Amino acid sequence: MTPRVDPSLNRRKLRLALRKAREGAGLTQREAAEQVEWSQSKLIRVETGTVSVSVSDLRALLALYHITEPDTVDELVEAARGSKGPSWWSHYHDVVTPQFAQYLGYEGAAHTVDTYHPIVVPGHLQTRAYAEALLAERGLTAERTGRVVDLRMERQERMFDGSGRPAATFVLDEAAVRRQIGGRAVFEAQLRQILDFGARDGLTIRVLPFEAGAHYSTLGSFVLLRFPDDDDLVYVEHAAGSMTGGENLELLAQYQECFHTITERALSETESLDLIERVKQDLEAR
Repeated sequence: MTPRVDPSLNRRKLRLALRKAREGAGLTQREAAEQVEWSQSKLIRVETGTVSVSVSDLRALLALYHITEPDTVDELVEAARGSKGPSWWSHYHDVVTPQFAQYLGYEGAAHTVDTYHPIVVPGHLQTRAYAEALLAERGLTAERTGRVVDLRMERQERMFDGSGRPAATFVLDEAAVRRQIGGRAVFEAQLRQILDFGARDGLTIRVLPFEAGAHYSTLGSFVLLRFPDDDDLVYVEHAAGSMTGGENLELLAQYQECFHTITERALSETESLDLIERVKQDLEAR
């Protein structure tokens, strides 16, 4: 059986194709909306991938943009049919903010994912026990903590299941691989999991040592998503979370330059895993 493509990926496929087709037809969003008797806001939502597209609406746009090649039409019609329905994270709606839901949709389509975290091990790499210990300090209910941890574990499984997932680079500050979250046993297991992940193809783990000095993102974590067919995006992790792409190229460029600087100053992949192994061994010897 062919795996079901997440609806968010079909919406993204339509977003890119329809925006390119409209621009190829020489129409502004307002002009296109008026000709198919839509509100401009509806067309904007379609082109940003925030809503699904009915087959009848899609055919109206394709006719307007003079897209008639049968294979192309059939491919986009199939994407429109698959753009409806919930994404995998929808059943976590009680713990996923709209901003993070948008990010998850993009993460699933990214070609590469580059992550920096200055304080703790990022959620992509966390063990269940480490995540639970980390969340215990936030005063959440046991039920809500369990829901957040379940979300992280499912996201991790999907990202690293080996089925054409993005290449990923994680730069961890040395503080993150020395801060004992959850006690020695929990932290040992977490370091062991990082080492296991570091041995996988397509996944790179680097450590930014204490002596690396200051850089643009010393105060916060971020994720850069790169796409072969679209603008890069940066997701800055804070209380609400925020995503920036082509609408703020200056900020995006700052984070791209920051990640380049961080990777230049980080230990090599081998040196990084050796450091993590030494920290683990030191814990085991106590």
